[in-house]
Amino acid sequence: MTENVLEKLAATNPNCEIWWDSSPLVYRQWATKVLTDAPEAKRESWTEQLDRLFDPETAHQSGIMGFHGVTTNPPLSLQAIQADPEYWIGEIHRLIDQNPKDDVEAIYWKAYLETVRRGAELILPVFKKSGGKYGFLSGQVDPRFVTDLDRMRANAADLKAIGPNVMVKVPGSKEGYQLIEELTAEGVSTNNTTSFTVPQYKACMDAVSRGLARAKSNGIDLSNWRSVITHMSARLGNIGDLLWQAKERGINVTPEEVTLGELAVMKRAYRYIQETGHPSKMLMCSMRVTHDPVTNKASSWHIEKLAGGDFVYTCPPSYISTLMQHEDSIAPFDGNAINEDISGDSLNKLLQLPYFRQAYEFDGMESDEFSQFGAFTATAAEFAVATRKTIDFVARVYADAKRQAA
Repeated sequence: MTENVLEKLAATNPNCEIWWDSSPLVYRQWATKVLTDAPEAKRESWTEQLDRLFDPETAHQSGIMGFHGVTTNPPLSLQAIQADPEYWIGEIHRLIDQNPKDDVEAIYWKAYLETVRRGAELILPVFKKSGGKYGFLSGQVDPRFVTDLDRMRANAADLKAIGPNVMVKVPGSKEGYQLIEELTAEGVSTNNTTSFTVPQYKACMDAVSRGLARAKSNGIDLSNWRSVITHMSARLGNIGDLLWQAKERGINVTPEEVTLGELAVMKRAYRYIQETGHPSKMLMCSMRVTHDPVTNKASSWHIEKLAGGDFVYTCPPSYISTLMQHEDSIAPFDGNAINEDISGDSLNKLLQLPYFRQAYEFDGMESDEFSQFGAFTATAAEFAVATRKTIDFVARVYADAKRQAA
């Protein structure tokens, strides 16, 4: 048996989890394309690897899959719709027929909930077989309203009603942490997203702790409750303010130091969890693979330099296929990598940048500043665009349905 790169990573810590960062509805279509494009010598081993990671039929029938969970967001839900547009056109027509007074926005939200419901239902047997430990699917509140607590609260109510294995994905805004406290108090599992910084992670942990105290005092069943806190790694260093601030100050920050800075933030939060025994688990996403065409060597420091840690790694299809393409050149994982620190010189260089200090220091930001942090605003805007694109798809189908009914 040839292990997938991610299986090798998981072997560095018995509590490490690999999740699928997309709708499970698109997995088979994606895997088929990967195998179609695979080198002939790799096709058999890759087929075995991909079947071990996730086989929709096996997961649904026996509750067994290599992935421990699934994360989705608006761009990923849009991909699920685009992967099978005829099906979703039919679903939108059905929703319109059942809800003739609903406008486009209402039909859109019902369609989004349906993508979450179908994915969660597919892996529900995994949740049941594991006693509620694995098999969660994250469904996200509308990213257009990351500071609107009432609207996010209503979204969360719809999401949690879908099923016991739906984990509500909430943004790392001040209002988002208020919602995480409320949901935790109800025993609802949460995933903190659009989060990049130690102050956000500390705020999330505090919100979870307050929510758990309320839940326990009210006798809420927490046996199937989980909390994960997402570190959007490459987004922290590449779409926020770090690079331009370095340029304005004449500070030469190398691409390697950018990645090490992202990892330093993650390790600081992780160590705080380990030291305090907090029940939340750090989740790594937005990883990247670098490839040197001269040496033909590839690496992904976002996972290599965290090896040995108790993390969730949620991996999008493109990242997994890129790892597979370079599996022969990626060095073996060192289980002690989690204990290695960024050099003092590199850390001091990064700490000259206000943006990095905001991300790294426990008191780097006040909660009112979370939704104004560079990587937050850029990511929220990107997710909002994907949401609007999905709404536009629904609007076109809606208009056709109304014309046909006229």
